[in-house]
Amino acid sequence: MNKEKQKTALSAVEGLVPELRFPEFENDGDWEEKKLDEVCEVNPSNKNLPEEFVYIDLESVKSKKLLKKNIINLDDAPSRAQRLLKNEDVIFQMVRPYQKNNYFFKPEDNLEYVASTGYAQLRAFESKMYLFQYIHNDNFVNRVLDKCTGSNYPAINSGGLSKIRVEIPKPKEQQKIANCLSSLDNLITTETEKLDHLKDHKKGLLQQLFPAKGETKPQFRFSEFKNDGDWIETILDDVADYANGKAHEKEISETGKYKVVNSKFISTDGRVVKFTDSANLKANVGDILMVLSDIPNGKAIAKCFYVEKEDTYTVNQRICKITPTGIDNKFLFYIQNRNSYFLAFDDGVKQTNLRKDTVLSFPFLKPKSTKEQQKIANCLSCADDLIEAQKVKIKALKKHKKGLMQQLFPNSL
Repeated sequence: MNKEKQKTALSAVEGLVPELRFPEFENDGDWEEKKLDEVCEVNPSNKNLPEEFVYIDLESVKSKKLLKKNIINLDDAPSRAQRLLKNEDVIFQMVRPYQKNNYFFKPEDNLEYVASTGYAQLRAFESKMYLFQYIHNDNFVNRVLDKCTGSNYPAINSGGLSKIRVEIPKPKEQQKIANCLSSLDNLITTETEKLDHLKDHKKGLLQQLFPAKGETKPQFRFSEFKNDGDWIETILDDVADYANGKAHEKEISETGKYKVVNSKFISTDGRVVKFTDSANLKANVGDILMVLSDIPNGKAIAKCFYVEKEDTYTVNQRICKITPTGIDNKFLFYIQNRNSYFLAFDDGVKQTNLRKDTVLSFPFLKPKSTKEQQKIANCLSCADDLIEAQKVKIKALKKHKKGLMQQLFPNSL
């Protein structure tokens, strides 16, 4: 039985209704199934474009937000600048739609906005926000992907998109669903802004707790250390031991005991991980693992990972293991992580490969007192804990919203 026949059979037995429904709509009967162009105008015809406008291309939108306002003149506009937007238009990303980089247009200024033809411009006949929430539903996205062509950059054309099936309740229920999901979006936005503030706070701490270039004392110092004098200069070789990671590529196992710390693991903060049973260079609690090799202008070079669990990690090639011997471990981690000394070796042209002697020659200042080193490290660790807790909170909210969407929209085939 093909998908269309399965869908028809399922609808006939169960009815086209969501798993979760607001009480006031429980007796409103089945939802209607329509084609997208029956619930909204797809790519409405536009008048002549204005002489100056904000151009929205596929790089302009992320997480439902407009990242930048790129104002251009009509004479300089690319040929793809064709979607002149009206208030509460929805633009849907037709190239790589699984990214869900869609945008609900509600301008807070008097500028004109024009979107790329990489987006479909949707103008809903009823609830605009319901349409915006609906197009992020996995069922809808999967239907779009089924009609996409291309492997590296899967895309759908406007004609194909117009005929994608959508499930629609009555207008009042549309609005109730839209309000529910939009309130969650607002909460997620608020919590994300808190996360950004925490990250900015940590950046400020890093600037204040360590001496600026050319200085021998930090801008801010804990009161008990104000009379301890200048920080002293040292190099990494004087306060730590060094070891190069070993290759594990031939010993990867899905059920391995150890996590392989490679550049991908460090650059994704441990989200991408491989496993092995062979600890060719085991990392111990307090070790600092640093990326030695990266592409030009890469974000991983000199990024560090602090080991906080014993008998868990093994160090891969192109990663070095730094074991502090004459300095507080966490303090060294904070001062070494993506330090400008290491970043200066990236010329932006060729791949950067940090050598052992380069790493061990890393010069920096440290407080004479180990207690001051620990106090600084503890302060920054607290900031990291707050940031991590906020990330967990946001992740939970997003998971909750995804679950709600699965229940608030019918799960038809």
